[in-house]
Amino acid sequence: MELMSTTNGYLMLGLFAAAMVTITYSFARWKSWNTKEGFVLANRNLGWVLGGASIAASWIWAPALFVSIQMAYQKGLAGIFWFTLPNVIALAIFAFLAPRIRRQLPEGYTFPQFIKQRLSSERVHKLFLFPYFFYQLMAVTVQIYAGGSLLSLLTGISLNLLMPLLLLIALTYTLISGLVATVVTDCVHMVMIYLIGGGIVAWTCATAGGLKAVTAGLHGIEAVPSILDPNVAFSFGIVTSIGLISGAICDQQYWQRAFAIKEADLRKAFIFGSMLFGAVPIGVSILGFLAANEQLSIKLPAGTDVALIGVGTVAHFLPGWGVILFGLMVLSALSSSLDSGLSATSSLWITDVVKSDSNASAVKSARLAMIGISIAGLVVALLVQYIPGFGLKQLWWVFNTISACVAVPTILSLYWDKLSERGVFWGVLLAFVVGLPLFIYGNVIDKPIWIVGSSLFIIAITALFCVILTKKEQQPESLRE
Repeated sequence: MELMSTTNGYLMLGLFAAAMVTITYSFARWKSWNTKEGFVLANRNLGWVLGGASIAASWIWAPALFVSIQMAYQKGLAGIFWFTLPNVIALAIFAFLAPRIRRQLPEGYTFPQFIKQRLSSERVHKLFLFPYFFYQLMAVTVQIYAGGSLLSLLTGISLNLLMPLLLLIALTYTLISGLVATVVTDCVHMVMIYLIGGGIVAWTCATAGGLKAVTAGLHGIEAVPSILDPNVAFSFGIVTSIGLISGAICDQQYWQRAFAIKEADLRKAFIFGSMLFGAVPIGVSILGFLAANEQLSIKLPAGTDVALIGVGTVAHFLPGWGVILFGLMVLSALSSSLDSGLSATSSLWITDVVKSDSNASAVKSARLAMIGISIAGLVVALLVQYIPGFGLKQLWWVFNTISACVAVPTILSLYWDKLSERGVFWGVLLAFVVGLPLFIYGNVIDKPIWIVGSSLFIIAITALFCVILTKKEQQPESLRE
């Protein structure tokens, strides 16, 4: 399906990189990027429009553009329903969580910083840092792996060469001014997603035969009879809902924005962001419905990940330059999540690991953290492609499930005074050492009962220990004698 020469492919990447760096310098560098608070939190001065657009753009991971289309293609309306609903809820829930943490830790930077102060525990703090850093590692890995796979399909450029190039582009402009660079480019990316993506989907739909062609594929290739089909709800819906909501709760990208957006604008920003995001998977799902229409005879090249069925659909109906535009839109979307992951890592590093106090050392350490997570993410992405039967959907499920291990204690820490250090530590530890291996095993043997059961076990065991091992009431001194 090579639609662009390698020369033009490199040219497109070069122009995209130049545009993002120019935008960052023009609109972001004049801010107080050389201070710790300016580099990591944009001086806590983001409004709800810019903040909401950045929230939406950073949540448009590769799954939002690839797995959503794949689920519409395979499971029809039921697949896109169970993908979109928890995604929207995952962002909207921060309309409650963000103001809560801002009141309790007004000068905070990260959630692990909050949990350390809340429970006065070094060991719980370290336990939380694992999923928080791992999630950003996967943010880097998934974006360059998915984006590289798409561009490799379109241009013929080696995936192993494209992944470091994509990483270098995002790293270059994010190093300039941190979160400010991320927010500014996020807004540009959202405009591109809506204008280019919306235009390409509408054009493809019209060329394929319009609404009639779409409705013929609404049940997917698996012929799922109902949007609320219980089999889809069990095998995909439960795991996806737990993973997505837990993933957002465990994602420093949104806690970082909770501390960066003006406190009065937090609710509006997250509600606006969730709505802005929700339209994207719903819109691109049309490509999946078209692909499921057997009369259109849409096929992917042998050996291609089924998650790229949307690209195949566009290529089936549109000329090469239309597919290139679609690829540019996807590149914009993935860059938003990639640069947000780099920025979130920097905030975790300088707050929870090196604890930099001076502005100069904090900004320097933040940039070094971005470089470090970039290298680690690239190594993982290079290794993942050699794991048989392990595609984008499996990678997405695994890192979301790691997040589920700390989801319940996270919410309880904000709302429940009786939460104890012991309950959180042992619940999360058991979820890691028992629940997570069971989940990975379930994916290896591809048994939904194991996958769903292990996901529910993780939620149940963390909740159980938090409830059983509650904080002991402080006894009056007369009773202790």
